[in-house]
Formats: sequence, structure tokens, C-alpha cells
Amino acid sequence: MKYINIREEELKNKIAQDYFGFYDCSKIIGNVDFCVTIRENNTIPSEQKSLLWAEAKTGASSIVRSLVQLILTIGKARTFDKFLPPPMLGAFDGEKIAFIPYNEIQDIFYQNDFNWNVAPSDYSTKEFQQIHAKVETTIDRESLLFHYQQDDKELHQFIKQNFVIGKLGLTKTKIDKNNFMVIYNKWLQTVKPTIAVNWDSAKKSGIIDGDFYLADLLSQENATLKEKLFVLLKRDCYELDRNIDAAGFGNHKTAQFNDKQIAHTQFWNRYERPPKEEYWDYIVNRRDLLVPQDIRERKGSFFTPQIWVELSQKYLADVLGENWQDEYTIWDCAAGTGNLLTGLTNKYNIWASTLDKQDVDVMKDRIANGANLLESHVFQFDFLNDEFTKLPAGLQAIINDPEKRKKLVIYINPPYAESNGKVSLTRSDVQISATHKRYAAQLEKVGAELYAQFIARIYFEIPNCFIAEFSKLKLLSGVNSKVFRSYFEAKLEKLFIVPADTFDNVKGTFPIGFFIWNTVIKKKFESFNADVFERDGNLSGSKVFYSYDNERGRINDWLGVFKNKSKENNIGFLMADAPDFQHNNLVCIRSDKPKGHGICFAVNQHSLQVACIYLAVRHCIETTWLNDRDQFLSPNDGWQTDTEFQNDCLTSTLFNSQNRISSNEGVNHWIPFTESEINARDKFASNFMTKFIQGKLKPEASKQMALEEHDLPLQIRTTPLKFSPEAEAVFKAGRELWVYYHQQENCNVNASLYDIRAHFQGRNNKGKMNNKSDDAVYMELIKNLRENIKQLQTKIAPKVFEYGFLK
Repeated sequence: MKYINIREEELKNKIAQDYFGFYDCSKIIGNVDFCVTIRENNTIPSEQKSLLWAEAKTGASSIVRSLVQLILTIGKARTFDKFLPPPMLGAFDGEKIAFIPYNEIQDIFYQNDFNWNVAPSDYSTKEFQQIHAKVETTIDRESLLFHYQQDDKELHQFIKQNFVIGKLGLTKTKIDKNNFMVIYNKWLQTVKPTIAVNWDSAKKSGIIDGDFYLADLLSQENATLKEKLFVLLKRDCYELDRNIDAAGFGNHKTAQFNDKQIAHTQFWNRYERPPKEEYWDYIVNRRDLLVPQDIRERKGSFFTPQIWVELSQKYLADVLGENWQDEYTIWDCAAGTGNLLTGLTNKYNIWASTLDKQDVDVMKDRIANGANLLESHVFQFDFLNDEFTKLPAGLQAIINDPEKRKKLVIYINPPYAESNGKVSLTRSDVQISATHKRYAAQLEKVGAELYAQFIARIYFEIPNCFIAEFSKLKLLSGVNSKVFRSYFEAKLEKLFIVPADTFDNVKGTFPIGFFIWNTVIKKKFESFNADVFERDGNLSGSKVFYSYDNERGRINDWLGVFKNKSKENNIGFLMADAPDFQHNNLVCIRSDKPKGHGICFAVNQHSLQVACIYLAVRHCIETTWLNDRDQFLSPNDGWQTDTEFQNDCLTSTLFNSQNRISSNEGVNHWIPFTESEINARDKFASNFMTKFIQGKLKPEASKQMALEEHDLPLQIRTTPLKFSPEAEAVFKAGRELWVYYHQQENCNVNASLYDIRAHFQGRNNKGKMNNKSDDAVYMELIKNLRENIKQLQTKIAPKVFEYGFLK
């Protein structure tokens, strides 16, 4: 290690001196540890040209984690809104330094619904893991990691080539693909208010401020250089919505400035326009980043990554033959700016339509710059509302001909927006369309999903074509899609799946699939073995997906058999939820019954075993992007006679972090130890759980419940429960934790595991429990408990499949 036993501030000074001596490393940019800038005088602080923002750690550390922490720090404070971001982000410690191009990760900052409130230093959050995977892949691919001692020469060369010093003094800021979004955010605050437009009315008409920004950005001497854009800057005003009227005359609308263009002039005096021509296509193609969030949710703005575009076209060739582009007609009816069509070769067989005229203008501009499309085949069309009589005659001729339809491929990445007024008011009526109204009976609940509406209209109104589409997997296995599956009969020829968060503006750890449906062959979907690709594009294996329509039911149907409406002698409530991995984080045990929760299962001595099996089954297997939509099912009868499985599930539930029983909300009946076992200071308010474990509870005959189908009673154990070695290890680790807690001066004798965790870990200013404690003994004890629970869950998992809770 080159820099040993020095403090962080000294390390930063050493790095500045040894590697960045020609630059200014004294600037403080928000909460960023280390900043490298060009030495300039008389520069507005927010316009200072940064070359590097970096995270610093002493000693030897995980450089990828440090980079992720930096990205979360920047995103949480929105530092990029206040300061121009650098070409590079970095992280360094005492032995190494790593860089990542800013443009590789800038899309993360504009993702819908990304939770920036997570602590940047909390490595366990899904947000941290999402960025970690992206950063790790980039560093591996780009070879941007340098060790000071063995890579010293290469590091100096890298800095020399990539950290280019411009001329000294005040200069206009250059615009490139790294900072055009940052400058857009500044433009929103400075220029947009001075444009005489009613923006609320304009948005309803599909006009967005981003088009005015593009007109400004891609201009010289206040004249837009790309004539195909929807909005053009014409010196002292904007022109938009240009068309030819019935008499053959050109018409357009004009937007003036309300301040004599003063703010506009002052703003653009700071920046060099236009950007280098090599960035023009990139900026225009990324118009989706300029679309406001509520419109993204409604229309869907999902820029399909080129890696998946190329793979999808390979799969189409596998199904349709190597000459498919010459033999088939292709229609992308949700084309956006047309990036899904990149790589196709026969422009005479390609049609592209999109909802927004602005996107049509972008595609036509791309055509003018070499895109392999025909202008006459690119048109505006609202697929979910417009009648097919509005289509170009050439495309109508194909759609109306039964034989030609067999050679038609509808190739789309449709919007993924879902109506859900409880989540977002902007999405409460997103599903309203002519298509939804027409096929409401066939779609039922899945009609809330826009992509399902696309599939429905294609299937019912363009029969016997091929549907090649990117979408979520809800149509395959979702409970809400069961009715539609009964109508949708087509052969699934090919399917590959990829992580959803590899798509721009898509948040979450779930799979997105590329499906090739042959609607000529009528076949109900039951199962399919899909190819699985990781985010780096490598094939990692396969996975079978099921409809589950022929199963006995979902796990919630099974739980409902045991539901007891009596309010007497309840010891808590199981909060169940939708039967897939996606909703597992909502499954928990609570002391109280919350209002408005859909599935609330009362727990008492008769239903305790079932509740514990339910929770243990839902939480014994980690949720990943790959299993996110897998369904938990009503099991076979095997579990009924497997007492070791039942006892393992009881143990797993008693010590699970999702057991949120608290003595602050009533009597705690869930203490799994006697007073003497943990040297308690006083008698417990309830010994229910130890009596249950010892077989000392007497069954109440009037409340014996039976399995509906088999009439097999759930017996209350009258002999002590026998635990597996793995369960015994969990009890031992738990006992050590309880003993230590009861040694604390201010302990609560009736504390639950949740209360103990809260005592040591505390809560933040928002009331959320912290992830760690300053008490080293507690941290070791809770770590030991979690490790033993993990071992027990690993033992339970095979039984979950054996008894049919999962396929």
C-alpha cells in the first residue's frame, strides 16, 4: 500500500499533490469529498469546470462501494442541479483509485421514483445494490481501476489524456452529453418562466418545455440548426406546430418572450452553443430525459438499451429466418424516437408510429441524418384510441389482408404505466382509452396496464400476425391476468428476460422479457423455459415461467381456509399480501390490526402454526430480480404431517426481522423463553409462547378448525415441540441476545425482539429504525442470530418446493 496510516484529509492532500498538481483541488462541491477543477479566475462558482468528483477512504476499501456511496450522495443532495457535473466520478483509498464516466451513470439521477432518501453509507438497500451492479460492470468493462504502485505510469497517462486543461480565464461552458441535462434544469429556472406560454395548457396538448430547450440548445445566433425539430428558435421567438393547411399555405404557432428576451440572452451568454455536432444525435435521441415525470408515467418513456435491441433482432432472425427483414413487414406502433428500429436494414418494410408529433419530428430529423427509415412510413398515431382508418394506405393494405398479416411483425416496447391512484394521482386514470373500453371484459383488472392494452388490441384487431414485444411478465403469471389469458391464445416461440433496471426510467428489481408470439397458432400459455441474460449481456441460464392457472390456488387461498373471524384471544395479526416475491416486504406479524390492509389474518393458538408457515415460506428465499414475479401457491398435503417443518417455520417466524410484535402496542405473547432462561428482572405479562412450545396449552374444542377439503384438524400440540439442530441454534443465539438485553439498566422486561432491536439501534429523525448500533456486543449478537436464521431458512427452502408452495 502506498499511503499507509494517514488520515483522510492528509490522503486527499497527497493525491492532489502526486497526481493532480496542475489542477485546483481546493474547491468544496456540496458533500463531495474531493474535487478537481481547472484553475480559473472570475468564474461563477456554480459554473466552475469540474473534472472529477471523488469519494475518499483511508486504508484499503471496496472502491466500488465508495463510488456507489458518492453517486448516492450526489443524487440525494442533487449536487448536479447546483454545480456542473464533471466528465468523471471517482473513488480512492490508500492503495488504489477508480474512475467512472459521468455519462455512464447520469440516467440514474433521472429515474422515476428512485428513493434518494436512503443513507448513502447503507450497503443493504436495494438502491445501493442497483447502482453497485452498474458501477462494477462499468469498471470491469472499461478497465478504469488503477493501483498506485503497479499502475503509476498508466494512471498519470490516464489523467493526462482525460483531464484536459483548457485556456485560463473566463470562458463559456461547453455543452456535451454529460451536462446537457444539468443545464436544462438551470434553463427551467431561468428561461422557461420568460416564455409566454401557458405551460399547464401546453402539457395537455402534448407540448413540453424540453422541446423549447432543444430549440435553444441546438442553435447558433438564436436560430435552430435542426429544422425537423418540433419547436424552432427564430431569433426573438419560437415557432412550433408547423403544418400545411387545405389551401396549401404553411401555418405555425408562435411563442414570444415576456421580458424582451433578456433572461434568455443572459443565460445563454454563459454557454457555448451549439454543442459539438458529434453530440447532436445523442441529445435529440435522449429527448425522453426531458419529458416530465407525470407524462413519463402516463405515456411511458423507455429508451430500449441497444444491447437488448440487438439481441431481440437476433431472436427474431432465429424464429423467422435469416431473411426475415426482407420477407416480413415490421410496425413499431409505440416507436417513441425510433431507437428500437436501429439496426434494421430494409427501410421499405418498416413502419413507425408514435403518440407525440414531437417524437415524429425527432425521427424525421434522424432520417435526415442517416437513420434507415422512410419519412412516408413515420407518422403520428394514438394506437390505443385512433381508428385504423387513419393509418397510411400502405399499412392499411397489410392489416386488412389476412394473408399479408401472417407476414406482419408488430415489434414494440410499449409503455409500462399502470393505473394506481393510491400510488400517484397522475396515474389514477392512465388506463382510460378506447381500447380499454372496448376490451374491458377480456382484460378485467390487467386493463390497468397500458402494455396489456397494446397486446389486446393487436391480438383482437390484427389477428394472425407476430407480436414481438418487450414487457413485464404479468401477462404470463399474474393473478389479475387470468381472465385475459383465457382469451389470449398464441404460441410463445421465444422469450428472453433481462433485469428491468437496465432500461431507462424503469425502477425496480424485476424481469422484463422480450416475447415473440405467433398468433396464427392458437395455444393457451401454461409454461415456458426462458433464456436469462444478466445486465452485462451474458447468458446466465434459463428459468421456467408458469401461468399457474391449473394450480389449486395461490397461497392466500390456502391461508383463507384457516381464517378465524373471532376476536377472542388473538396474540397478533399476520399481514399477508399479493402472493409474489415483489410483495414479500409487506408480509409481517404485528400486534395491531391496521386499517385498510387487504389481507389481515388473526393469530391465536389454533392458527399460530399456519401463520408461522406462511411468513416463513414467504421469507426463507431471497427476493431477486429473477424471481420477483414468481407466485406462492396453495400447497399439497405434505406439510400437514411434517412436524419438523412446522417447528422450523415457527422458529423462523419468532426470530424474523418481519416479526414486528411490540410490547408498546399491547401484551407481548411472543417471548420464546421463560424468565429463568434469560435471567429476567421480573415476571412476564404473558408466557403464552413458552407454554405453546412446551405443549401446555389446552385446545378449545369450540374453535378447532378443519381443512376445508380434507377435514383434517389442526391439532394443538399437547407434548413439547421437538426442534431441529438448526432451529436449536437459532434459539441459542436468540437467548444470548435476550440475556444481554436484560442486563441493561433501562430494559423493558416484556420487550419483544423488535423492541430489543429498537433499543440498541435507535431511530432516525423520521422514526425509522437505524440499521446499526454503536454497541459492539449487540452487533455481534444480532449478527450471530441472523446468520443462524439464514441457516435455518436454507433448510426450510427445499420443503417450500417439495410441498408446492413454489414451483
